[in-house]
Amino acid sequence: MFESAELGHKIDKETYDKEVPLLREALLEAQMDLARQAKFQVIILVSGVDGAGRGETVNLLNEWMDPRFIQTHGMGDPSDEELDRPMMWRFWRELPPKGRIGVFLGSWYTWPILNRVAGNTKTADLDQSLERARRLETMLTAEGALILKFWMHLSREKQKKRLKLLEKDPKTRWRVTERDWEHYKRYDKFQVVSESVIRHTSTAEAPWTIVEGFDARYRGLTVGKVVLDAIRKHLDEAGTKMTEVFAPPPLPSIDRLDILKTLDLSQKIDKKNYEAELEKYQGKLALLTRSPKFKEITVIALFEGNDAAGKGGAIRRITGALDARYYNIIPVAAPTEEERAQPYLWRFWRHIPRRGRMTIFDRSWYGRVLVERVEDFCSKTDWMRAYSEINDFEAQLVRHKIVVVKCWLSISKDEQLKRFKEREEIGFKRFKITEEDWRNHKKWDEYEHAVCDMVDRTSTNIAPWTLVEANDKYFARIKILKTVCRQIETAMKN
Repeated sequence: MFESAELGHKIDKETYDKEVPLLREALLEAQMDLARQAKFQVIILVSGVDGAGRGETVNLLNEWMDPRFIQTHGMGDPSDEELDRPMMWRFWRELPPKGRIGVFLGSWYTWPILNRVAGNTKTADLDQSLERARRLETMLTAEGALILKFWMHLSREKQKKRLKLLEKDPKTRWRVTERDWEHYKRYDKFQVVSESVIRHTSTAEAPWTIVEGFDARYRGLTVGKVVLDAIRKHLDEAGTKMTEVFAPPPLPSIDRLDILKTLDLSQKIDKKNYEAELEKYQGKLALLTRSPKFKEITVIALFEGNDAAGKGGAIRRITGALDARYYNIIPVAAPTEEERAQPYLWRFWRHIPRRGRMTIFDRSWYGRVLVERVEDFCSKTDWMRAYSEINDFEAQLVRHKIVVVKCWLSISKDEQLKRFKEREEIGFKRFKITEEDWRNHKKWDEYEHAVCDMVDRTSTNIAPWTLVEANDKYFARIKILKTVCRQIETAMKN
């Protein structure tokens, strides 16, 4: 796999000095076109052998390109803040918006490789990490991103020679550390693990480019030309509509029976019992979230439901039991311009809380398979692939000891109509009703079908949906409080 990167590639100074000005001009023109069109972002990952010129290559790209439209992220040891989130979070939040270039020195492959070489993980753990990385890249490219992955390679002999040359020069001596020499001693192990990583993650949508790193001029020209050619090609193809991919269709309702129709919406609690139950479960939630064990977990609670189903009221009964310093509510509306320049999950990725905290989403990432599906805000391809992308996202959350509570509040069509009319008549509730609500009411059957598909495809053992009968608000609030308490309690026992 690395044979072509051990041939002794070299570029003479005359050729280099002749080609660089032309390459820089072309790169700047491509960068300007990318910024003007703003149809996709470019994500560049630079990984490889110690001493192979990764940092110098990144510096060269920054020198050759307009700094306004490129940003570099040196992904060293994760901070305490980053360790409180899933491993991918530190990359998710730094993704460039459309029209920009993001360069990552060190990538989502770095720590899986280091941990496997050090013996901290097993081959199965590495394989799972690689699968998560591949699925992330598949999602990003499906969203339009251009991903360029460079592996800077050196043979064992040339790595030793390169490290010694760097150590000998007072200007570059600081670049060589004890860690570099420790890695050199494990060269063969790194070779085996790195080859496995490249083999399993070099895909059609995000292939690896292996570059011999000993000669700086060859290395710089090669990376620059690959970046230029890829951006130009992607700019030419950006206007081409992605063809619909095959996916099993949602289950048709032949007998008109679905999961929502099986709910008993007549369930009620009288006011006296409601007040007693409310006090009981708010007290329980308060004790759970103030327990020392709560500091070891994170909670994400998301609420979806029919319009006027009582999401806001349910959320207020939860927060009434919480310390305001340790929770955050994220109301989700139409995406902003900043959010539309990113993959659709980005605006949720950035709100993942630290350990010992709770974040509550009033509507969530499920908008992709609900309102965006029904209102044709995205293509069928987009919302069909979103089911697996959402399941992957939630699996990463749960793997990091994040409790994911998902509640769907369900009311009948008649009850919704009744509540809409009440909102129109009551002054301080009138702001809640909009033309969009009435339009959605007319699409009741389409939304019901979408909800059933959502539950079938995303209610997993690790992140199940709780369907809440919400015609009676008292009953719904107590069921939700019980659910939140139960899931937190279970997580704290494990």
